[in-house]
Amino acid sequence: MSNFPTLKTGATLQYPAQRATEFSTDVVRFIDGSEQRYRGYQAPLKRWIVQLDLLDETELHVLREFFRTESGAAESFSFTDPWDGTVYPNCSLDGDEMAEVLSSAEQGKTTLTVTENRG
Repeated sequence: MSNFPTLKTGATLQYPAQRATEFSTDVVRFIDGSEQRYRGYQAPLKRWIVQLDLLDETELHVLREFFRTESGAAESFSFTDPWDGTVYPNCSLDGDEMAEVLSSAEQGKTTLTVTENRG
C-alpha cells in the first residue's frame, strides 16, 4: 500500500485547508410517531480536501503519477492527517478525474479529496 505524497516542504496540503467528519445515523419511524435511531457504522469517517495552489512542476508531476498509480478512486493508501498527525491506513481518492493547471513552472494548481474508507 502506498502513502499520499508530501510536498517538497514536507507538508501534505496547503492552507486554507478543509477537513470534515462524517457520521451515519439511520432513523426508523413507527406508526405511533416515535423514532428509533442507530449508527450506520461504528466510527465517524474523515474527509480532507487537499487544495494545492502553489505547486512547482515536479510536485504537480508527483501528484499526477500518484493519481495514475492509484487508478483514481480504485486503490487505497495511507494518509496522515495534517491537523493531528494521525495516520489513516485505508483511504482513497474521491473521484476518477484530476483537474490541474500549470500557469508557469512554479504555479501549478490541483484539488484532490481524500476519503477514509470503512473497514
